[in-house]
Amino acid sequence: MPRTDVDPEPTAADWPPLPYAEWADTRETLQRWTQIVGKTRLALEPMVNHWWQVPFYVSARGLTTSAMPCGARSLEVEFDFLAQQLEIRASDGGRRALPLAARSVADFYAEYESALAALGVPAHIWPVPVEMADALPFAEDREHAAYDPEAAQRFWRVLIQADRVLRAFRARFLGKSSPVHFFWGGFDLAVTRFSGRPAPPHPGGIPNVGDWVMREAYSHEVSSAGFWPGNAQSPAAAFYSYAYPTPPGFGEAPVRPAAAFWSSEMGEFLLPYEAARTAPDPDAAILGFLESTYEAAADRAHWDRLALERSGHPAS
Repeated sequence: MPRTDVDPEPTAADWPPLPYAEWADTRETLQRWTQIVGKTRLALEPMVNHWWQVPFYVSARGLTTSAMPCGARSLEVEFDFLAQQLEIRASDGGRRALPLAARSVADFYAEYESALAALGVPAHIWPVPVEMADALPFAEDREHAAYDPEAAQRFWRVLIQADRVLRAFRARFLGKSSPVHFFWGGFDLAVTRFSGRPAPPHPGGIPNVGDWVMREAYSHEVSSAGFWPGNAQSPAAAFYSYAYPTPPGFGEAPVRPAAAFWSSEMGEFLLPYEAARTAPDPDAAILGFLESTYEAAADRAHWDRLALERSGHPAS
């Protein structure tokens, strides 16, 4: 029978709090677990511009690699934050599941490698974290071993809402745009718009990442935005927006809402997650931030907005 009910419109109650102190240890463990799985995607997928073959996607149960080529088969790995297990599924019916429960990165890595071997998956990964100063190899990491299932699920529920709003923002652009995807290196959900023009070589300097990696990521002029859950150095979760190369006057541009601000330290605009989620209309506040910061970048860098935006005229 067809459905007769209608899904309710999102409200502020759909945006859960995400205080860093309450899940800091879980976050550190989970990021390293996602890097282990993400490097499998890097090993199996053919290269795509700007490394678009490596991120995860928000799913109805967690974070997924989506289907990856594996010889004549397909392989998918999903962090299922409802069942609290890592699902590894192959198109020939092969399946393994690992519990998402407190244990060291070293133990998770060993169990995951064993599961891939049992499925006959020949994915050889570089077993060291990237984009973080602490590059303790996975097989030696017994320091990061905390995992709170409720905290991990709350993080995923924030990603569900952020993914939904970022998709709406992405749909307004006709030019080249990335998917909305989760980069396990930086541990952030992102969407990137492109002007179509090449960019100067990126200077690099990201911890444990080759400069050539960053040059590929930023080979063309971008306005990029997303959601980041914070870390030990900067614990406040936030929506962010930046441009590369940064056009003159970008940081002085007026943006919405009032809680948004320019961070000279980060070189980007930030909208604190707590301010966004407690706004009378979180969706409107976040979309206002995304649109106004994009406009600031596009106008100051002289993008051809008439050709690039879906409505045929500058969005506002």
